[in-house]
Amino acid sequence: MGGLTAGIGFNVMHDGGHGSFSTKKIWNKIAAFSVNALGASAIMWNTKHNIIHHTYTNIDGIDDDIEIRPMLRMCSTQKKYWIHKYQHIYVWFLYTQLLIIWVFATDYTKYFKQKVGSVPLKKMSTFDHFAFWIAKIAYYGAMIVLPIFMVGFVKWLIGFLIIAMVAGLVLSVVFQLAHTVEETAFPMPTGDANKIENEWAIHQIQTTANFAPKNKLISWLVGGLNFQIEHHLFPKISHIHYPAISKIVKQTCEEFGVKYIEYRRMRHAIVSHAMHLKKMGRA
Repeated sequence: MGGLTAGIGFNVMHDGGHGSFSTKKIWNKIAAFSVNALGASAIMWNTKHNIIHHTYTNIDGIDDDIEIRPMLRMCSTQKKYWIHKYQHIYVWFLYTQLLIIWVFATDYTKYFKQKVGSVPLKKMSTFDHFAFWIAKIAYYGAMIVLPIFMVGFVKWLIGFLIIAMVAGLVLSVVFQLAHTVEETAFPMPTGDANKIENEWAIHQIQTTANFAPKNKLISWLVGGLNFQIEHHLFPKISHIHYPAISKIVKQTCEEFGVKYIEYRRMRHAIVSHAMHLKKMGRA
């Protein structure tokens, strides 16, 4: 069930949020709102992921996906603490907590501050406020109150933790392998103009990595997110087309001398992510 939770996030919610799940707008909205059934808020996810992460990828201080301070140091511009020396070891347990923290804490932080990090949320309508609270109450009723009533507190707690921790680990690993590995860049704006030197598409390629491109099972399970470069360049195109598009993107990168970051196997990307964290913890 934890694996299925992550699978719905990868294959249904993620594509729906980008408008690539269906040619019909209504089905994309329904797919995007499936994240509410997983315990998270579709409204907060849209701002955090679609608007901020896809625009300001790997930019420290803006991209919320690399803001896991003080527990993790994801890039060299973030402050280093003594605990970071061991972050490549304890990070895997920390990742199991993602969904739990997301569902019970960070959504509320964003809601009450009306910000995702330093970026203000779009003004929420009455419907948005209503949808946020109804989704949370419905999730708590289905995943906490009803199971406790049916099987008791201890059995519920064991089952819920297994589901949430498995889902959290899978979600975290897949998303982190795309941007926080040894070869991806973490550019910062230069000068008073607060601009990034590279053109947007080049920035996306330099801050993103693919993994296991020839593994059809992994591609199917993670909703094509192992082709993260193509996803960042063409987020509104269905992920089933990424393998074909990747050949064109890779050839174009070779023609123009832009490095195309790709790991042949998923385990290679996992090792690279661990080595990156180790380097950031000891640099």
